[in-house]
Amino acid sequence: MKHKLIIFLITAVFLSCNNTVTPPAGDVFITEQPEIIPRYDLTLIAAGDNLFHITIINNSLENGIHNFNPIYTEIKSLIENADLSFINQETVMAGQSFGYSGYPLFNTPQSLAHTLVDTGFNIVNIANNHTMDMGRSGLYATLDLLDTFEGITVLGARKSGIGSRLILKNNITLGFLSYTYGLNGIALPADNPNLVSVINRNRMAQEIKNLRPLCDFLIISMHWGEEYLLIEPDSYQKNLAVFLSEQNVDLIIGHHPHVLQRVETLKRPDGGKTLCFYSLGNFVSNQRGKERVLGGIMLATFTKEGKNLSISNSGLIPVICHFEAGFRNTKIIPIYDYKEEQLEKHLLRASDNTMNFDYFYSVLRRLDTKIIMYNPFTTGTKN
Repeated sequence: MKHKLIIFLITAVFLSCNNTVTPPAGDVFITEQPEIIPRYDLTLIAAGDNLFHITIINNSLENGIHNFNPIYTEIKSLIENADLSFINQETVMAGQSFGYSGYPLFNTPQSLAHTLVDTGFNIVNIANNHTMDMGRSGLYATLDLLDTFEGITVLGARKSGIGSRLILKNNITLGFLSYTYGLNGIALPADNPNLVSVINRNRMAQEIKNLRPLCDFLIISMHWGEEYLLIEPDSYQKNLAVFLSEQNVDLIIGHHPHVLQRVETLKRPDGGKTLCFYSLGNFVSNQRGKERVLGGIMLATFTKEGKNLSISNSGLIPVICHFEAGFRNTKIIPIYDYKEEQLEKHLLRASDNTMNFDYFYSVLRRLDTKIIMYNPFTTGTKN
């Protein structure tokens, strides 16, 4: 009996340690594999006011052609490598027949549109206070021009139809709407009051309600606020940001003040969050004032994992709008590539020696967002 017990114990141990033993007939062993939830990411960058003064237009003329390509050479690798790239095009591009002009009624050569597309911009917002500077016909000419480029999404104005736009990329659907506070006193045509989207809370609420179920993330472009109000937005902007968060908007891209303003995260009724960049400042301009040459490129990464949606990464890439004596050599340069010797050549430096890196960094530290001091689309980082 003792020998049989020993044999039984040895056999039991052998069976428990041998993973290749065939289970008894009739028994079924099912191993559940963990569900693999795919993750999708989409990176959006956004630039602020692309404001073309007559000095930029005049200095771009080369052999009878306005060449704007050199302005964007230094930031092209940022723009073209993002999944989607947004710009607020502050001036219409109505064509030579309207006459090229700067402030107060802007009209920029149509070659700029080719440069923007070549640089990598594929979302062009044109809802701003200068949209009607050349009247209905000038805006129509601009819309017709942008319509000739494949893959370009235009926000804020249209000849007819609704104002919302949907973009599907990387299995993520982004919904866009765009509004401006006004049109510098120029009235919209009586027979086409929907030509440009002007801020109206009732209309905005309805358009957001219609768009919200159709997209994973809803983004609003807002041309708003008091000009040159650095860092802190005005009460009008803050109240509108709360209103948009109450409509469960995911991201607000703000522009018009021509200077940088802080970033804020607001709570939403659905438990989510609204990320608000109140102002990205100037992108391209020849405005005077050290606070107006410092702008920012917004970066936001949208992440989708099953039903979980989030903005997993966001921040600001600071840029300097550089121009020299006679407003020549205008170009956009990321601050991490901007050199002291370039700063010394800046036109505004001659009359304001307080325009220095210490000033730029003092502004950036107050924006309440991550400041990105390298190109996120290339390997390696810069400190």
